[in-house]
Amino acid sequence: MSESGHKKQPMAYQILAQPAELPLQAKSDEVLITLVHQGEHTAFRVLVERYQERIRNLIYSIFHEPGIVDDLSQEVFIKAYEALHQFRFQSSFYTWVYRIAVNKSRDELRKRKVRRWFSLQSLMESADRELGAKIAAEPQDNELQELLGAALKSLPEKYRIAVVLKDVDGFSYEEIAEIMECEIGTVKSRLSRARAMLRKILEPLLKEAV
Repeated sequence: MSESGHKKQPMAYQILAQPAELPLQAKSDEVLITLVHQGEHTAFRVLVERYQERIRNLIYSIFHEPGIVDDLSQEVFIKAYEALHQFRFQSSFYTWVYRIAVNKSRDELRKRKVRRWFSLQSLMESADRELGAKIAAEPQDNELQELLGAALKSLPEKYRIAVVLKDVDGFSYEEIAEIMECEIGTVKSRLSRARAMLRKILEPLLKEAV
């Protein structure tokens, strides 16, 4: 019971308290999920439309292979739909579906035993601005591109995914920890290690550009 003496309404009631006349596209993620729980499955289509482009970009950043983006993103949302009854509003739908996408990507990497790398543009968007600035100085250099490709390809899966989530998608350390199901300290360690590995491989280039 609240201080005013009124009984506090349950979360589902609070969520559905938004104006009924709002179109589905204007409703919050929480309202849409609650509607799906109640049997209004068309609400899930709005969630797909809301986040599918971000999921596609995530998958592309991990694989750098356009041919896999459609199929894998579809698998992500099928899994999300099948598991939505387990969603308990303890995190945002955004981070929850990203976790599914990361796990699906890991499964695909392990199944195919492939190691792809980021595009040059993705790396230049990295928070490691010093490294990005050095690379941006000679974007047409074939030798540079080969060196960069080899450096990125060498990153193990757990480091590469952490860098994608932080530097390409802009997630916070806390959100990455939730998505990757690890501690915040582990996230920071992986990012630091990934950048150290890139710097070590690209050290000759960085020295030449000074």
